[in-house]
Formats: sequence, structure tokens, C-alpha cells
Amino acid sequence: MPVEGRTVAVRVPATSANLGPGFDTLGLALSIYDELIVTTLPEGELEVLVEGQGADDVPRDASHLVVRTIAYAFDAVGRRMPGLRLQARNVIPHGRGLGSSGAAVVSGLLAAKGLLAGDVELGPDALLRMATELEGHPDNVAPALFGGLTIAWVDESGPQHKKLLVHRGVSPLVFVPEHTMSTSVARSLQPLQVPREDAVFNVSRSALLIAALTQSPELMLAATEDKLHQNYRAQAMPETDRLVRMLRAAGFAAVVSGAGPSVLVLADGPGQRLEAAAAAAAATGSSWDAQLLAVDFKGGTVRDITEGST
Repeated sequence: MPVEGRTVAVRVPATSANLGPGFDTLGLALSIYDELIVTTLPEGELEVLVEGQGADDVPRDASHLVVRTIAYAFDAVGRRMPGLRLQARNVIPHGRGLGSSGAAVVSGLLAAKGLLAGDVELGPDALLRMATELEGHPDNVAPALFGGLTIAWVDESGPQHKKLLVHRGVSPLVFVPEHTMSTSVARSLQPLQVPREDAVFNVSRSALLIAALTQSPELMLAATEDKLHQNYRAQAMPETDRLVRMLRAAGFAAVVSGAGPSVLVLADGPGQRLEAAAAAAAATGSSWDAQLLAVDFKGGTVRDITEGST
């Protein structure tokens, strides 16, 4: 068990999954961050303090997702769970398609990694495996853990990922609405089977999107076309669908961020990003919070801040 009073600080980025055609496969880390400070207490004690996004809604007991994740990690490595004081500063919007639940899972795992340091080593493979077990699929947790653009897949040995560096000309912009969207509801709207030509279409666009994000941002509009999921979910997010269509018609590479309802624009340079924000504001008014972002290349971090530690 970790020494009582050990304190770790965790920082985890928001993510946007799918990026148009890369359904359940592609994810991008973005420069919005949740921060967490976790201190070990005597066994059985628990304090949960939350500020920021979801502060009025998230539980303050052992059912809190970060607490459950830490407990999961300790159990997985055969260690007893210590008491905890958890201080969370949430900035990633909840229920908006920006990976808030994945960030909470990654935060918990990185906190466990820091608390267990010197006793058990939780390496990248173990972290991705546990994160995927808890989240259900790796497309959000991989970029939250490792940063940048990630390709995620699962084979016979478990979840895998490949991190790629994004071209410096890619300038993300997100439009975040006030309303939320349930990921489970969004996923339920998709059919179990799709036409062969739609599958081939998305394979080609996913391959092109890797080239656009890493080498040729000028191809981004064509590369972000999708026929697998966005049209099926449009009925549940009419405002999101309208904004995506308006922006794409104006020449901007707009997609639904994750399960929505936020909209992500993968702009070709800062100038186009500002043009997209201005176009959306003129067409839709102030119902969307436009946030100019950067790609996070570092991913989640944890550091020991125990008083007297080096």
C-alpha cells in the first residue's frame, strides 16, 4: 500500500474521436485539460472535492468514476486500496463529445500509477488495456494517454495504438453547445450493417485523413467525409447536423466530435480557423461556444508532489 500522505498531480487532455470517417479508430488529443490532485489517507477514508464542469452533478463517494478507476487499478495489481482525498478541477465539458469520461478513466489510472510508483510499475500497455476495459473502446483513451493523433485497434493480445505527429498547419476549432448528448443513445442510432460501398468509402477517407493530418492539411475537407455514423445520428442532433453541413458547404472540414453534440473543425492553418469561427457565428448566432485549440502532443501526465519529495 502507498505511504500515507503521498500526493500526486495528474493532467489529462480532452480528446475528439472518429474525426469523421475514422469511426472507433482515430482520436486526437486537444488542449483542454482536467487536473487532479490525489492524496493517500488512512484506509477507508474518502474525500472527493470537485470544481468546474459537472461539479453539481458528479458523485462525491466511491461511485465517482475516478475513484472507481483507481480502485480498479489497485485490484488489478493485487494491492489494497488506500484512503483517498481527491481534488478534481474539471475543464473538459461533460456529455459534449470531447472525451470527458475517457479523461476521467485515464486520470484515475495515472493517479494509481503515481501512487503505486516504487511498488508496481504500470506501463503504457497495461494502462491502455485497463482504460479500454473500463471505457469499452480505445479511440478516446489512447490519445488521452499518449497525446497527438492515435490509431487504435484491438487484436488477440488486446488493445493497441500507434501515435502520429500532426502537421503543424492543422489548427483545431471546437464548437460546444449548451446541451449534452448520450454516447449510448448516439451509438444506438447506427445500423448493425452498412452498404458495402459506404464501407469502402470510409476506408478510403480514413486512409486519406491520415495523410491530411500528418502531411497534407489541404486535403482535409475531402478526407473528413463520412458515411458510417454521422448521418444516422443526425436525427438526434439536428443543430449539430446543420452546423456541420453549413461549415462544410463553406469549405471547412467540420465533423461531429466523438458522439457529439460538439463540432470539430480541422482547419488548414490559424487563419482558416478564425474564418470558420466567424462564419459559424454569422450563421448561427451565439448558441455555440467557439474554442480555438491546439493539438496536445504530450498526453496525460502524473507527478509526485508529496511534500519533501524530489
